[in-house]
Amino acid sequence: MRAIGVHTFGGPDALEVLDLPEPHPGPGEVRIRVHAATVNPTDTALRAGQYGEQPGGRPGPWVPGMDAAGLVDEVGPGVDAWAVGDEVLALVLPTGPHGGAYADQVVVPVHSVVALPTGVDLVAGSTLLMNALTAELALEAFGLAAGETIAVTGAAGSFGGYVVQLAKVAGLRVIADAAEKDVELVRSLGADEVVARGDGVVDRIRALVPDGVAALADGAVRDAEVLGAVRDGGALATVRGWSGPSERGITITPVMVFDAADRTDALRRLAHLAQEGDLTLRVARTFPATEAVQAHELLEAGGTRGRIVLDFS
Repeated sequence: MRAIGVHTFGGPDALEVLDLPEPHPGPGEVRIRVHAATVNPTDTALRAGQYGEQPGGRPGPWVPGMDAAGLVDEVGPGVDAWAVGDEVLALVLPTGPHGGAYADQVVVPVHSVVALPTGVDLVAGSTLLMNALTAELALEAFGLAAGETIAVTGAAGSFGGYVVQLAKVAGLRVIADAAEKDVELVRSLGADEVVARGDGVVDRIRALVPDGVAALADGAVRDAEVLGAVRDGGALATVRGWSGPSERGITITPVMVFDAADRTDALRRLAHLAQEGDLTLRVARTFPATEAVQAHELLEAGGTRGRIVLDFS
C-alpha cells in the first residue's frame, strides 16, 4: 500500500513515498479508501519529530495526517453502522496503531467516522473534522452563555475561522483579528467586529470591550501576549500546548484534539453544520499525494487561507 511518511524526522524533504503492508480492520474498525487527506500543522509537527522519537510508542516509518475523506472499503467484525461504498470523513490519530491519513487506505475506529455531508465533495469534506473539532473544544471549555463576547486571534485561519462560525451558532458576540487583506473574509465568516492583527491587538480589543472579553481563542499562537484582552476570571484557549502562567484568575485551556477523536456526537454535529452551510469549508490548494513535500513547504511558508489537501484518488 502506498503511503507518505518519514523514516527520519526532519523538514519537508524528509517525506517520502512508502510501500506499507495493506491494513485490515479489527473489531469496531473500518477501512477507508482515502481520496483526500488535509495537511495540518499537526502533520508538520509529526514529520519534524515534535511528538518524540517514537510517536505512539512504535517504531517507524511514521505517517502523518489527521483528516481523511474517502469510501469505506472494508468493515471489521461487529460493525453494522457502515457498509462498503459509504462516503465518509474520519478523524485519524497518526500516533495510533495504524498511522495517519496520508495513505491509500487507513483503518480507524467507527467512533471517529461520520458520513460525508450531503452536497460536499470529498476534497472539501476532508478539511472539516480536525480543525472544527478543535474549535468546538475551545468553545466547550469556555462554557459561555449566548450574548457574551469572545475574541479570536488568527481568525482568517482554519481553526480561527471555525471558532468564529461556531461562536455565532452559539449566539456569542465575536471580535476577531485580521490582516487588511483578510478583513472581508473574516467579516464573511460572521465576526461582529474586526480589529487589525499583530502588535497592539490587546489594546484594540480593549477599546471595544474595556473590561476585557469573556474568553479568547488564540489561533495566532500569541499565548501570554493576549492575556491582557481577557477580563478578570475569564478564559483563554490555546492550540500549541501553552498552559501559562496565567494572571487575574484567567483559566488557560490547551485544547488537545487527540483526546477527543472518539467524540462521535460532536463530529456528527460538525458535519451537520457543514451540510447546513453554518461552517464554511475552505480549500486553499490541492496537490497530488506524491507532491506532499511541496504541500508541506507551502503550509510552513504561511499565509494560506483554508487548508491544503493531498489527493489520493
